[in-house]
Amino acid sequence: MGLYILITVLVLIVAILIVLVVLVQNSKGGGLASNFAGSNQYMGVRKTSDFLEKFTWGLAIAMISLVLISAKVIPKYQTSEIIDSEIRRTIDEIPIPTTPFDPNMGGGESKQEGNNTEGGAE
Repeated sequence: MGLYILITVLVLIVAILIVLVVLVQNSKGGGLASNFAGSNQYMGVRKTSDFLEKFTWGLAIAMISLVLISAKVIPKYQTSEIIDSEIRRTIDEIPIPTTPFDPNMGGGESKQEGNNTEGGAE
C-alpha cells in the first residue's frame, strides 16, 4: 500500500511539472527564453527551447512509466469474494413462494368498478 501511495504522489508531481513546463513554452520559440536578453540571444533562445522540449519528453516518459508501474502495484482487495458471498447469503434467505402462480387472478387491476374516488358525481 505504501508503494502505491508513493507512486501516486510522484504521478501528481510529474503532472504538475508537465503543466508548468508546457505553460512556460511558447509555440513560436519565445516563452521563458524571450525574457533573457543579451548579445547571444538567438543561441540562448534555442538552447532554452531545446532544454524545455527535452524536459517535457522526459516528464512524459516518466508519467507513462509511473502509470504502468502503478497498475502493477495497485492493492488488490478480496472485496468481490466478500460481496459475492453476502449476495448468495441474502438470496438464500429470501422465502420462495410455494403457491402456484395463477394469471387469471386479475392482479393487474387495483380499482373495483363501483368505486369512484376521483371526485366525480356522487
